[in-house]
Amino acid sequence: MSLVTESSISMRALLAGARRKEAALLDLAGRLVLAESPSDDKAAVDACVALAADRARQLGGRIKLHRQRAYGNLLEVRFGPRSRSSVQKKVMLLGHLDTVWPLGTLKTMPCRLKDGRLYGPGTFDMKVGAAMALTAIEMLVEAGLLDSGKEIILLLNTEEEIGSPVSRPVTERLARECSAVYVLEPAQGVACKAARKGTGIWRIDVEGTAAHAGVDFEKGASAIREIARLVETVSNWTDLKRGITVNVGTINGGSKTNVVPAHAFAEIDVRIAKKADGPRIERLFAKLKPADKRCKLIVTGGINRPPMERGRGTVTLYEQARAFAADLGFTLDEAATGGASDGNFTAALGVPTLDGLGAVGEGAHAPHESVLIEHLAARTALLAALLAN
Repeated sequence: MSLVTESSISMRALLAGARRKEAALLDLAGRLVLAESPSDDKAAVDACVALAADRARQLGGRIKLHRQRAYGNLLEVRFGPRSRSSVQKKVMLLGHLDTVWPLGTLKTMPCRLKDGRLYGPGTFDMKVGAAMALTAIEMLVEAGLLDSGKEIILLLNTEEEIGSPVSRPVTERLARECSAVYVLEPAQGVACKAARKGTGIWRIDVEGTAAHAGVDFEKGASAIREIARLVETVSNWTDLKRGITVNVGTINGGSKTNVVPAHAFAEIDVRIAKKADGPRIERLFAKLKPADKRCKLIVTGGINRPPMERGRGTVTLYEQARAFAADLGFTLDEAATGGASDGNFTAALGVPTLDGLGAVGEGAHAPHESVLIEHLAARTALLAALLAN
């Protein structure tokens, strides 16, 4: 009998298997964390990818490296039937191995086990999720469940934290082959993520006219005053009821206090809940005009990730995951978040996508980043159940 049915006995067997592998999972996760991998350091990210690739190869995975010049290489691994004619269904596991933490962070944020948590840079977001995926696949390999006509595609990207500038087309191409995408990003509390906001990044540069602030004030055109007006304009596009936020995150300009500033700029983060709002926001930015006609605006940027909307396919995946979780002894709620992931890309293609299936913990991008060990076995068993179903 397959380990993966809706019976509580099979789920208990699956959970017991995940618990037996917990120590090995933590060891793999620790090795990935010790391989520091900031997005902007190709050599470092590639070293972390090599660790994951080695483990995947040991499990019988067929490795393909998408080699990059400026960024880390992308890791694609396929598990299951080797003959294309034997493949009846494909599913995707999607994650990333890059982090926001610079090299040397381990000196102040060491990888350690303490009080039921695994601490360290990249634990929560999201190296433990990658280790969970490989452990779930190992369980299926040992149970002989990867010869049933299903192919699992594991894709681990290396520049997700900086917008996925090179991995997006690879992610989208592979997702189009699949009937479902399971994203290994951390949980929202203990919930999975059925919806995410889309993201956009803009920069507005203002070119004014410099002048002596005391002698020739009227001959100057203040770029700072113009950017201040623009900050108010774009900030007023926020519409919380529609799920739209516009945040001016950085602003800079000027040279000396006695000089009318000739240059200023602002950098802006935009979040949208509905795909249709993307073009509307882009048009608003494109129509910006200076109040002081002597100033010139240069507006760059756009929507980077479309929103992951809660579609019918995602709801179906969630209901299936919730049922499996109940058999495993825990409640799996769903949540929506303002943050984005590579799952935004796959969901926008219409491929059913369920996100937040990685670790439970806290402190993403924060010094207290950590994962709660008590949830690892159950959530790894859930991943295995979803992959085998």
